[in-house]
Amino acid sequence: MDKKIQRSFTQKYLKKFTFAALALGVAAAAYGFTQTSDTGRSQNIDRSSLTVSTVKQGAFKDALSLRGQVVPKTSIYLDTIAGGQVEERLVEQGEYVEKGQPLVRLSNTNLQLDVMSREAQVTEQLNFLRNTQMTMETSRLNLRRDLLEIELKITHLTRRLKQTKPLVKSGVLAQEQLAELEEDLNYYQARKELTLERQKQENSIREVQVAQLSDSAKMLEKNLQFARRNLDNLLIKAPVSGYLSELDVEIGESKNSGARLGQIDIPNEYKLVVRLDEFYLNQVQRDMTVMIELESGTVNAKVSKIDSRVQQSQFQIEVDLPSNTKSIKRGQSIDIELMLGGDKNNALLLKRGAFFTNSGGNWVYVIEQGGNKALRRDIRLGKKNQHYFEVLEGLNAGDQVITSSYSNFDKAQQLQF
Repeated sequence: MDKKIQRSFTQKYLKKFTFAALALGVAAAAYGFTQTSDTGRSQNIDRSSLTVSTVKQGAFKDALSLRGQVVPKTSIYLDTIAGGQVEERLVEQGEYVEKGQPLVRLSNTNLQLDVMSREAQVTEQLNFLRNTQMTMETSRLNLRRDLLEIELKITHLTRRLKQTKPLVKSGVLAQEQLAELEEDLNYYQARKELTLERQKQENSIREVQVAQLSDSAKMLEKNLQFARRNLDNLLIKAPVSGYLSELDVEIGESKNSGARLGQIDIPNEYKLVVRLDEFYLNQVQRDMTVMIELESGTVNAKVSKIDSRVQQSQFQIEVDLPSNTKSIKRGQSIDIELMLGGDKNNALLLKRGAFFTNSGGNWVYVIEQGGNKALRRDIRLGKKNQHYFEVLEGLNAGDQVITSSYSNFDKAQQLQF
């Protein structure tokens, strides 16, 4: 009987391992032949997948073609001074409103109760102040009456004393009566001086108290007016005339104090907001000329503001549009040209491309004569516009440069086609 012979593990896979080792050796040898001490690493590339541009000499227009968005030059925000619940919406978003026109009515029960309580407190305080003033006036009148009575008494005593002295000398009246009259007269004269001094002191004190009470009354009145104004602020009115571009309120919605309700845009006053690549941050200055393309024709304007904060590799500038510019609307996009500097009539030009992302404009691949390979070459670029880079060093007119992305071969020193 025949017996089946089993092949060992080594015999079974030895042939496969041998072929794999030979393949790796051939690949390593091929890679080694592409490396030389003169050119460095080389890589084979299909030329049909590349974009090639020719360096040329011509006029370099130092301007950027951009798009700007129309926004209002001046916007007035509507915020709640006193919070509350939206009771009534009197206008709709987008309408033209006049200054002082009611827009939204709020209700606030707590504020209404607080105003009523303040009114009661102010009324009570004012009544107290008036009663105090009346008491002070009554005291002043009583003191004045006492002084009049003392002066009358002095007058009577002086007359009686004058009449009594001759009678005492003649012996008709006793000396004792004359002495009593003199003592009474001295008493009332001293009392008069004391009353006058008291009147002077009370007048001085009264003047200070009356001034303080008057100031307190004015302060209480102001507090009451302030509380009433808070109640009046529940009716939101337009602070200026313009277009109500935003109104974020719904009936029944609660708004906290200081909440944003909407905004009013001043009509016929607009500006353009333009976003630029951070590459131009050092080149853009205020008052630079901007050419704006409108339906009515080209309009010249100036850069009015530069916001140098970089967000997502971009910064923002603003351009004021001439007053009463027609045929534009809020949110519209408009083509503009930002004039960065003077034009150059004889400059080396290289088309813009994705290569800049990989090399940063510091080097490029230049195709050698014959077109079979491209070598890496250091260059220096200057300004750029919508279509071209200005070449300062490293390239000549007629050079063919790969301007597509270098992401697949940016480590190679030369490319073989």
